[in-house]
Amino acid sequence: MKKILVATEKPFAQEAIVAIRKAIENAGYSLVLLEKYTLKADLCNAVADVDALIVRSDIVDREVIDAAKHLKIVVRAGAGYDNIDLEACTKQGIVVMNTPGQNSNAVAELAFGMMLYMARGGFDGGTGTELRGKTLGIHAYGNVGKYVGKIASGFGMKTYAYDPFVTSDIIQSNGIIPVSKVEDLYNSCQYVSLHIPANEQTKKSINYDLLSLMPKGATLVNTARKEIIDEESLLRMFAERPDFKYLSDIEPGCKAEIIEKYPKRYFFTPKKMGAQTLEANNNAGIAAAQQIIDFFEKGDIRFKVN
Repeated sequence: MKKILVATEKPFAQEAIVAIRKAIENAGYSLVLLEKYTLKADLCNAVADVDALIVRSDIVDREVIDAAKHLKIVVRAGAGYDNIDLEACTKQGIVVMNTPGQNSNAVAELAFGMMLYMARGGFDGGTGTELRGKTLGIHAYGNVGKYVGKIASGFGMKTYAYDPFVTSDIIQSNGIIPVSKVEDLYNSCQYVSLHIPANEQTKKSINYDLLSLMPKGATLVNTARKEIIDEESLLRMFAERPDFKYLSDIEPGCKAEIIEKYPKRYFFTPKKMGAQTLEANNNAGIAAAQQIIDFFEKGDIRFKVN
């Protein structure tokens, strides 16, 4: 009997676990849970005899892979997979998948929740501003970006998008204005929402040259990864532009300095919360389980990323 491990330092909602267990056991497999663990040794021990692994933001590095003697597949329940050592997995013949699109609406709603919070001055009782009529730039028009665009339409925002991998026709068909240069996105938009992955091309790519192009009242919204931000540039923007604000679902390394020097111009969630909804938990968890079943039963590698 194949053994499937769900290893989550930040657990799925209980309803999601029930659905994952049902799918796995109905397929004739067994489920093992490792939740709220604090030591990598716990993960290494748990993964030693399993055939498949489902994780969220948990680190699956070479040490974990070396401990997994029978592992055939790892599924990241979510879109980003920079927490998984793809090279180590490939070397061991382990397939890595993600579950694109399952968390997209949750992430998009969080982006707007943070925008509203900042626009209204943190709900401090003072006079704020409205989102209606403001310009929004979507940096990367993938699954999350599309949901952001739909919500922005409801708020009456003028929305632009930059994505070199998506055609202008697709972007325009959803009522969004495409731009061909990333500089044009930042130059045009009071709000910019980031949805790019963290890789060698994008790390520290959100820098001063881009951010300084933003018009007065600039607000940068990051529900992607902290590594894409050049933090020296971020601090320079805070220092030089009293109108600049930064909202992030990932606390930056320079968090302490921002908190000390620039009150009311930032908001950081206490831990990454983009996918922390019951619906997203269910969607991503069930999708991960089904992808493992389809991999073993049908050889389906549709969502392979390595």
